[in-house]
Amino acid sequence: MLEIKELAVSYGAITALHGVSLSVKPGSIVTLIGGNGAGKTTTLRTVSGLLKPQAGEILYNGKSLVGLKPHRVVELGLSHVPEGRMVFANLTVHENLMMGAYLQRDKNLIRASFESVFATFPRLQEREQQVAGTLSGGEQQMLAIGRALMSRPKFLMMDEPSLGIAPLLVKTIFEKIVEINRTQGITILLVEQNANLALEISHFGYVLETGKIILSDNSAALRQNPQVKSAYLGGG
Repeated sequence: MLEIKELAVSYGAITALHGVSLSVKPGSIVTLIGGNGAGKTTTLRTVSGLLKPQAGEILYNGKSLVGLKPHRVVELGLSHVPEGRMVFANLTVHENLMMGAYLQRDKNLIRASFESVFATFPRLQEREQQVAGTLSGGEQQMLAIGRALMSRPKFLMMDEPSLGIAPLLVKTIFEKIVEINRTQGITILLVEQNANLALEISHFGYVLETGKIILSDNSAALRQNPQVKSAYLGGG
């Protein structure tokens, strides 16, 4: 569904990605793990059209995304839940969700999207008229995911959904990610520093280090890999 080939991205003189290649099959959850500064966020931002690659290809259902504006990428069915949630703090939960539906013109579809998001995250319905900046970190993460779902995506990219969230809510968020994948059939590319959790819920994983893919395998095998265990899973 998504194929990245030999992607190279630089920030000025600093090269962030050195020929990254990865693929995501329809209906799967694929995770990209690695330390700070490995290039995980850069990869997602480049797929989204927020950054321009120096070289390489990004194909989504066989169509090139390179050079497309971010809203055109969303129109194709690909949504991005950014790192740090980036909710509109001064807007209500309802208004934030409406921002996610800005490409939708059909009022019935928008209503159905609201119902679907509230079924997934009942807490957002309880907080519908609350200003987003007053929500807890976990609730803001639910809102960021809900906002991305309002565009009715086929493919969802999530950047560090566990960041800065209470452990109890992290478990809930990850259960919801699995639910979204299973019940709505949405393909997911997940960037996550909590490698243990990410490999637990994903089907396949890639390990990114200093802008290069150094390992790739099905998630169960990566969890048993001694290199991954010692570097990312806190074990020998």
